[in-house]
Amino acid sequence: MSYPFQQIEQKWQKYWVDQKLFEVDTADTRNKFYCLMMFPYPSAALHVGHGRNYIIGDVVVRYKKMNGFNVLTPMGWDAFGLPAENAAIKGGIHPKISTLNNVANMKRQLKSWGVCYDWKREVTACLPDYYQWTQWIFLKLFEKGLAYKKLGGVNWCPSCQTVLANEQVIDGSCERCDAKVIDKDLEQWFFKITDYAQTLLDDLESLKGWPERVKTMQKNWIGRSDGVNIDFPIDGENDKLPCFTTRVDTIFGATYMVLAPEHPRIDSLIRGAKNEPEIRKLIARIRTQSKTDRAATETEKEGIFTGRSVINPVNGQKIPLWIANYVLMEYGTGAVMAVPAHDQRDFEFAKKYGLAVKEVIQQIPSPQPPPVEGGGEVGKELQAAYEDDGVLVNSGEFDGLPNREAMQKIADWMEQKGIGKRSVHYRLRDWLISRQRYWGAPIPIIYCSDCGTIPVAEKDLPVLLPEDVEFRPKGESPLARVPSFVQTQCPKCGKSARRETDTMDTFVDSSWYYLRYISPKEAQRPFDSEAVNRWLPVDQYIGGVEHAILHLLYSRFITKVLCDGGFIKFREPFANLFTQGMIVKDGTKMSKSRGNTVSPDELISKYGADTVRLYTLFIGPPEKDVEWNDRGVEGAWRFLSRVWRLLDSVQRSQPEADPPSAEAYSVQERQKNQNSELETRNPKLNSLRRKTHQTIQRVTEDIEEEFHFNTAISAIMELVNAIYDSIDPAPSTQHPAPDSTVLREAVETVVLLLHPFVPHISEEMWQRLKTESGEWEMPAGGGSASGGESESLLQQPWPQYDPAIAKEEEVSLVIQINGKVRSRLDVPAGLDQEEIKKRALQDGKVREWLGGNTVKKIIVVGDRLVNIVF
Repeated sequence: MSYPFQQIEQKWQKYWVDQKLFEVDTADTRNKFYCLMMFPYPSAALHVGHGRNYIIGDVVVRYKKMNGFNVLTPMGWDAFGLPAENAAIKGGIHPKISTLNNVANMKRQLKSWGVCYDWKREVTACLPDYYQWTQWIFLKLFEKGLAYKKLGGVNWCPSCQTVLANEQVIDGSCERCDAKVIDKDLEQWFFKITDYAQTLLDDLESLKGWPERVKTMQKNWIGRSDGVNIDFPIDGENDKLPCFTTRVDTIFGATYMVLAPEHPRIDSLIRGAKNEPEIRKLIARIRTQSKTDRAATETEKEGIFTGRSVINPVNGQKIPLWIANYVLMEYGTGAVMAVPAHDQRDFEFAKKYGLAVKEVIQQIPSPQPPPVEGGGEVGKELQAAYEDDGVLVNSGEFDGLPNREAMQKIADWMEQKGIGKRSVHYRLRDWLISRQRYWGAPIPIIYCSDCGTIPVAEKDLPVLLPEDVEFRPKGESPLARVPSFVQTQCPKCGKSARRETDTMDTFVDSSWYYLRYISPKEAQRPFDSEAVNRWLPVDQYIGGVEHAILHLLYSRFITKVLCDGGFIKFREPFANLFTQGMIVKDGTKMSKSRGNTVSPDELISKYGADTVRLYTLFIGPPEKDVEWNDRGVEGAWRFLSRVWRLLDSVQRSQPEADPPSAEAYSVQERQKNQNSELETRNPKLNSLRRKTHQTIQRVTEDIEEEFHFNTAISAIMELVNAIYDSIDPAPSTQHPAPDSTVLREAVETVVLLLHPFVPHISEEMWQRLKTESGEWEMPAGGGSASGGESESLLQQPWPQYDPAIAKEEEVSLVIQINGKVRSRLDVPAGLDQEEIKKRALQDGKVREWLGGNTVKKIIVVGDRLVNIVF
């Protein structure tokens, strides 16, 4: 019997749609389960690496449906932004045409994989009925003072010709095109995510269903630091430079101050300086370097003296003010009090430019102190900064205090004197949402020379993105070159005004899409709040770990803003999160630019969708990166062909004298009936029944615990082997396999357990098993078939195992020590000898009799005896 995947896969895909098996009425929240896969960028065709996310999600959905859950599983398209626009530019097609063509193709691909969604809830971020509400969210943030525009240094990608948020710069390069990012001053729109820094940090503790590494990544990105804000008076001016430090215990050792090249006070501080041109030239050069390179410890430190000084407020000493490449505006205030004796970067800079090094923490002496490069006796020249703990020296009244204790005492003293104040700083910076590109939601703002910055009225949304645009990037928004878009009237005074021409970062679109799915056709509001409150937070979210900081952090922020605004009643969007690893080819992430992608279309045509699904799931733990091997696909196809041939084995099995009723054929009923007479007649069937129930237990546990799909599939493969082993090695019509009940139970269990992983073949086998004629044909119109059970496996209950049957048969071993019986040990029959030895040595009585003596030899005699010799 050959496995006819070409005939059965399209048939069942049509059946699931015709029967509306994945459509959900959100008014019915009984046993609800919201399972969501991160929606894709429609920038190109899907490859097998993309498929892992959607196949994993489909497994969860089908498993939950078989367990009686009312599962909501929608899908849509993250259709705005750089990925889709760059693809359109490369193809020379308008982004809207290119994007919608890609949507149609990717939708076809998803269906060909057999992954199913409630398509009546489909959303597309680039269409007005969606981005109208993205603009509405912008207005809500603007109303609360959480959206603002300012001039400042931004990350500029010279290739994409747009600004990037800090989170979109990876190792100093654009996350999309890998071009080196430079620093540039522009007026930009920001969302004030820093107002939510602490609550974003605190609420991570409530996310029990999130991977710890994702929570750690977010904690590190938010980056809370506790320290002291210190004001350093500027010499010769009635003004101060604020500086934040987490090491106030070293304040007496500050011998210079250094500013980031982007510091907003630099322009006024260096104006008129003798070396002003030289300073500005160095600043311009440093700002072309990536911030990652500047912050790296191995990067050579370089800087320039401003000609100005500041006063160390704790001792009144005048210290020089420098500008240096190793200080970033992203940390603290962009000003650092340099303590070269106790910070290696400061030490290297001070040595290079001949600046003072003053030791204020001394290593606590030990009886036999080891030689050290730093932290030696006071007065000796340091060879490196001493960055460990110690006691304070050269620190006035705080001398002799352990530095950790001194931190608190110095902070108290500075607050009393009004020269410093305890403070908390965060690494997190406000979310930069402006993009100088065409393909994005227009920012709903109008500028009037009389009235200033005016938000577009809600009734005038959406601000439509014009289509007749030269969309290729030229360093400014293409919308700025469209007079019909730019020129408008002020909604406040009616005079001529101009529109904002920047578009929004695509991560704004994806920060709320999970809400829109609940009521995607709403025309008067972004979502039905009552329905959303019934169905969210999302019960299971599935996507790549590369979104741990970007999308997930932004979605958490927007959810909290909407909750504070009274639009929803929950503060976290995703209760449980699973992040799958990447599929790589030739050692690197699949990418068209690398030429290492694998098309699913060709594989599905050759082997079928179930084969591609099976190999994708079996290739390795789903949370890990795994290497794709084309030859492995054929192995998956061979296994499914072997499963398919089980139909023939069941049909040739020996019927019983009194065939059981349809009810008795149900898996649940047969599990209750242990058929002891059959088992006595055929020990292989006894073993097969046990293996069947053990497999149900293993597969259920593997799916429930961390989605261990690869080991679940392995367990099913073992059961298939056991089924073949229970059949006559050379079956024929003259020698049929005995006793159909146990065999049929095992085969039906294989089919049921396989359904979430390979739904097409399992559906077809189930119907053929359940049809007396041995063949089941799809009825006209997708209705029920006659002559047997016709329900989809999605409507069948997940199989349950009987612990009594699943329990391994045990034997009682006699344990001898030096030939004398000292204990007995119950173990599973046929247990490996090494495991028997291990368990025998762990037995309490054995340990007592051995009394610490060295074991010389352990002899195991079958399933009867263990003799330990010492």
